[in-house]
Amino acid sequence: MKKILLLALGSALSCNSSQKTITEKTPSNKVAEPTEYAATITEEDLKEHLYIYASDEFEGRETGEPGQKKAVAYLKEQYEKMGVAAAKADGDYFQNVPLEMKKLPTGSVMIESTIFDVGEAILTFSTLEELVDGVVYAGYGIEDEAYSDYNDLDVTGKLVLVKTGEPMNADGTYVLTGSAEKSMWGTLQALGKRMEIAGDKGAKGVIYYDEGNFGRFKSRFDYMKNNDSGNVSLKNGSADDFAALYVNGDFAKAILPDIDSDHTPKSIEKKMEFKIMGASDPVISENVAAIIKGSEKPNEYLVISSHLDHIGVEADGQINNGADDDGSGTVAMLEIAQAFKKASDAGNGPKRSIVFLHVTGEEKGLLGSQYYTDMEPIFPLENTVANLNIDMIGRIDPKRKGDRNYIYLIGSDKLSTELHELSETVNTKYANIELDYTYNEENDPNRFYYRSDHYNFAKNNIPIIFYFNGTHADYHKPSDTVEKINYDLLQNRSRLIFHTAWEVANRERRVIVDKASE
Repeated sequence: MKKILLLALGSALSCNSSQKTITEKTPSNKVAEPTEYAATITEEDLKEHLYIYASDEFEGRETGEPGQKKAVAYLKEQYEKMGVAAAKADGDYFQNVPLEMKKLPTGSVMIESTIFDVGEAILTFSTLEELVDGVVYAGYGIEDEAYSDYNDLDVTGKLVLVKTGEPMNADGTYVLTGSAEKSMWGTLQALGKRMEIAGDKGAKGVIYYDEGNFGRFKSRFDYMKNNDSGNVSLKNGSADDFAALYVNGDFAKAILPDIDSDHTPKSIEKKMEFKIMGASDPVISENVAAIIKGSEKPNEYLVISSHLDHIGVEADGQINNGADDDGSGTVAMLEIAQAFKKASDAGNGPKRSIVFLHVTGEEKGLLGSQYYTDMEPIFPLENTVANLNIDMIGRIDPKRKGDRNYIYLIGSDKLSTELHELSETVNTKYANIELDYTYNEENDPNRFYYRSDHYNFAKNNIPIIFYFNGTHADYHKPSDTVEKINYDLLQNRSRLIFHTAWEVANRERRVIVDKASE
């Protein structure tokens, strides 16, 4: 799962042949019973796949690195052995995703006569070379139903200065919650939302001030600089021209001396000269996509997705195997695909086409799924009926109390009431797993709804369900290893997703989108 990057201001065994062979055909006018196919999804097979996919041999599956190439080769090989076709018309399982590594920029910004250097007062991956006469101060940079810093504020073509935090009442409570508890705007995770709002309003970039966390992120910046690293992004992506600068107190106060106490949005006249220059190198990476064609509605598509990448190798040589993140989702997809293929071979294939989409670059900012939805969808988005996204389903959230046989569901009701109700009904009938909606709350400070690949489908008004077990102490660490996976839960959750996909793919009409947004 993608760990929010605040500095971006901005495998060779076949499926178990000992499984039950299903040959009985069902009359074409009747939908087969899916239980026997779901039963082919087993702990043993999931474990067999994962012990390969999350092994040291795959070197943490860093985007564009040799380990990621081994991962995509393994996925291709498994689909070939199953007899599940490539999604692309040319028979290629790989969808090339053009990425680039933006090296850390160099340079400085002069505010009137004071010079501030990149890497010291300014942290950024953006490049910006121009003279400006001022910026627009948007306070906390918040726009919410109950509060907005953008009222009567035109930021078109401007740099916008915003700060961390949220407004408070005189009695010490927070304006947005009316209580002593922060809203999601008071968390670090809200930075992405601030950037998004400013960009949507036409700003050319954001200057973000958070003195409390600046040192933490400067340490990360320095680490990347010392290792000649950078930020991976889509080549020629839509955000290329949007500048994102994370600044310390000296820089922010050179623009607005009273920024800590002044919360009033306004235009600020200030002569500023930006000389921030950078370079980039190409990164070769790819999504893997396979398809089982629909028997009755082949031009309607259900996309099941997971991300194939992880975060690679630590500086000291320790490998981040990513068994849960997202090895668990990846192997679940292989088993789900196998179950649908067995059904198809028995004459009980899905009415709608099912696309199995393994995306790259999720850990770099949902890049593979963004490329698929925004730049080169293999199948038309208007014909895509839903997306079921699987990201971390093999562990237990230590913060959660109650039945261990659970799964967090996120987003099932955001766009389609019908999909949510279908999901509930399928679970009651087939799986009886506790569906936990804790992280589905609109103001969830973790913002998980925005942090995995389903979001790129949801923003295009495609109904989604995100299946997630929650984070744990091994999240994004070398200790996320295969022996810590709960394989019984991984089996149960994979079967639930299979049953849900079966229902979505075989119902008479596509799920209705009754909550479409602009």
